[in-house]
Amino acid sequence: MKGACHILLYLVISSSAFSQYYLRGEVKDESGNTLQNVTIINSRTGYVYKSGAEGSFGILTSQQVDTFRFSLEGYRPERLVANADNYLNVKLKLLPVSAINARRDKLSSLIRNMHRDEQKNWFVGDETYASIVENRFVNAQRFPNTGMSLNVDRASYSNIRRFIMLNSMVPPDAVRIEEMLNYFNLDYFEPPKKELFSIKTTLTTCPWNTASQLYYVHLSSKKLNLDALPPSNLVFLIDVSGSMDMTNRLPLLKSAFRLLVNNLRAKDSVAIVVYGGISGVMLNTTSGAEKDTILKTIDELSPGGSTPGESGVRLAYSVARNHFIKGGNNRVILATDGDFNVGLKSEAELDELISRQRDSGIYLTCLGVGMGNYKDSKIQTLAKKGNGNFAYLDNFKEAEKVLLKEFTQTLYAVADDVYMDVEFNPAYVKEYRLIGYDNKVGALNDSLSVIEGGEIGSGQSLISVFEIIPKEPATAISDNATAPGFAEIKLQYKQPNQPANYHFSYSSPRELIPFDKIERSYRFSASVAMFGSMLRSSPFVQNITWNDVVLAAAASADNNDVLQKEFVSIVQQAKILYSKTKKKKGNKEEN
Repeated sequence: MKGACHILLYLVISSSAFSQYYLRGEVKDESGNTLQNVTIINSRTGYVYKSGAEGSFGILTSQQVDTFRFSLEGYRPERLVANADNYLNVKLKLLPVSAINARRDKLSSLIRNMHRDEQKNWFVGDETYASIVENRFVNAQRFPNTGMSLNVDRASYSNIRRFIMLNSMVPPDAVRIEEMLNYFNLDYFEPPKKELFSIKTTLTTCPWNTASQLYYVHLSSKKLNLDALPPSNLVFLIDVSGSMDMTNRLPLLKSAFRLLVNNLRAKDSVAIVVYGGISGVMLNTTSGAEKDTILKTIDELSPGGSTPGESGVRLAYSVARNHFIKGGNNRVILATDGDFNVGLKSEAELDELISRQRDSGIYLTCLGVGMGNYKDSKIQTLAKKGNGNFAYLDNFKEAEKVLLKEFTQTLYAVADDVYMDVEFNPAYVKEYRLIGYDNKVGALNDSLSVIEGGEIGSGQSLISVFEIIPKEPATAISDNATAPGFAEIKLQYKQPNQPANYHFSYSSPRELIPFDKIERSYRFSASVAMFGSMLRSSPFVQNITWNDVVLAAAASADNNDVLQKEFVSIVQQAKILYSKTKKKKGNKEEN
């Protein structure tokens, strides 16, 4: 009997020691959005768990009451005592943003110690554009140095085309001249072997101001070998909310993504994340060889619901991280009209969200679509902060250009954080102004804002233009003068997924070439700059008319280039549109 009691006592004790409890719960952020892939560590045992797709978790533990630590990149870790009898609701708070990340925007160009103008807003219906301040002339003696963030954004031009084709005035803040110049990838020239970039410069007379000169800085990036492109880990993040239920939105995007899928190889992979009424993974990471599966998923997408862009972005980055390819091309491709109305909504909130993802090694390509409620300012914020690029698809031809013809330029970076610094010699330059690269008003107002570099794609050609007021009359400079020292150009960049900074420098000679003698591509660039300046009603082109712009475009465009021929027709249509508007205003004033 005594032995039986001992056995019974042992069983009770051992049963208690090996009891199994099941702790259930979920993890959310402060806005109530579920957080997946949260690291959960049992403080007693050291065992590691992860939250699931809906932020939920279930953990077997031998203790009814146990201690767990919850952590996720960008959030403050939480250490909680949990009782298995109770469902555990965990809330993670965002970490305080550092002084650098706290800035509301990044500058496109920077002239040190310059005054920052007041903020204003520009609205067109429900479309929103970040208000920008046009760069002015700068005294080269006081401020010889200016820098600019280089990238391959080109959304502004196709958006302008959309307005003109609809016979509608273009919002001035939708005009970003550097993106208009980027659009054409003019006069690409291959850098020398073993070099990532090549730079050449041209100084010429100015077609809209006889007292000025134009200074071109032309940069070309290396073309990647198509056969040696690294494997891609792509996540298509597609807005399927109710606002996308129009022909020029979700149906256009579906056609665009079908084009992209046709370029994928077996070693590439694609996942599809959508956000509409809910956010979810429509297609888990799938090999590019399984095109039928990917295309079927794309074809099945349908619009509906609100626009929880924040949760969609978080989920897409989580999927990209989970399948990260070291040394590969890891990229989220966001396609939307930008109308986020659930979760984070403002540019500042989106800026903070995407800045936390910047150093993850995952790039962001943004494709904007739509009209009427198109949020250019929000998509631009995401692209600039997400270490990526931005294009606007106004029609199927543009989708074909961006995702098929310019596939490597759009999706494969050759350099990150690319920043160009131009220092003029005050002995030759009295004043100068950078055409384009205009800063947002908010960035100018924010004392913490600084300039950050952009992403440059494979085989890209970028032309930057300055208007120069020479120290001496233009006629005093000999056409054959080759004296060095007009400007010093320095390029700073990083190679993809590498922390080290690289530098490239170029010394620009002083050699003035008459405008009619320079290469056609530079004359065409001048007509593009004139067109953009006229659309912005720039005070710097008051001496020219729409007829001058049309003549300049027609004289410089390459008739064998479809895009340049189209540009001429767009300028002609703009002339008619803006001339009519001017007449109407004049009649009203007379009445």
